[in-house]
Amino acid sequence: MRAVPKWVWVLLGLCVLVAAPIGQGNYISLILCSWLIFTIAAMGLNLTLGYAGQISLAQASFMAIGAYITAIMTLNGIPWLIAMPAAVAGCFVVGLLVGFPALRVKGHFLAFVTLAFNTLVVLVLRNEDWLTGGSYGKFNMPRPDFWFVDTASKSTFLSFPITSNQKMYYLCLAVFVVFAALMYGLVRSPWGRAFKGLRENPVRAESLGLDTRRITLLAFAIGSASGGLAGALVSPVVQFIEPNSFALLHSLRLLLMVVVGGAGYFFGPMLGSAVVILLPEVLRFTQGYYLILYSGAVIILMVYSPSGLMGLGDRLVLKFRPGRVARADLKEGAKL
Repeated sequence: MRAVPKWVWVLLGLCVLVAAPIGQGNYISLILCSWLIFTIAAMGLNLTLGYAGQISLAQASFMAIGAYITAIMTLNGIPWLIAMPAAVAGCFVVGLLVGFPALRVKGHFLAFVTLAFNTLVVLVLRNEDWLTGGSYGKFNMPRPDFWFVDTASKSTFLSFPITSNQKMYYLCLAVFVVFAALMYGLVRSPWGRAFKGLRENPVRAESLGLDTRRITLLAFAIGSASGGLAGALVSPVVQFIEPNSFALLHSLRLLLMVVVGGAGYFFGPMLGSAVVILLPEVLRFTQGYYLILYSGAVIILMVYSPSGLMGLGDRLVLKFRPGRVARADLKEGAKL
């Protein structure tokens, strides 16, 4: 039987995403916004960790930098459409600087360097209250209002009422689609193959003429810019940010999304974010047991499928289509 083309699944997925908030309340719309935002940040981390093999525990700090740049600019009257690329560019530069230690240390030592950077960012945000608001953070950030997009107020479309949160969801969805298309092109370009070469064997990649220093720095910079883009969306969606919202716990949460979904797989972070953000909400009907069930499911998945949900899917496909060749490079999942 001939397999369904991948573009058909993508189109069906887009239709589901467009229809998802229709008829839903503000809470569901905000949960869906969170899923899209964290997916963008997790896809950036997937590029750094899953494709380039560089461990980073600082992705939440780049979300913080992007969110604070956006908040400070929009609260001073600068449109979100200008603040957003400024946040992405700022995180790209900071990520480039953070990538320099990766040229000298590897593995767990690199993880501790990025962990220290995440802690440093939180401390700076907490203590520099003249700029960041300190522990009180920033609040009442305006929502984007440009061209025909006005996410700050309610309106109707074809007689259907659309709330402000639903408008923010569609803005997040538009940004997510553009970002995912760019990321898809990147990982399938010569740059994407260079990232994989760096992950598999840096010495061999360098002997073949690959500039591993430049590729390492680019992996950090692009992954960090993705975190900045996610932060630029967090600011208007939540309209309140404070330093503890971007502490180490959130970097570990993003790492969990990448690992559970499948590091090194393009669609892995989308599935992983769904498990981390949406599954606890689905299991709430079990009341006090939902976190126990959620934790147990994640542990079982990691024990029996270290390559995450995408790796598990590959194994199931191989079982029914034995002629297909498995990806030997991702059998063990992310090597943390």
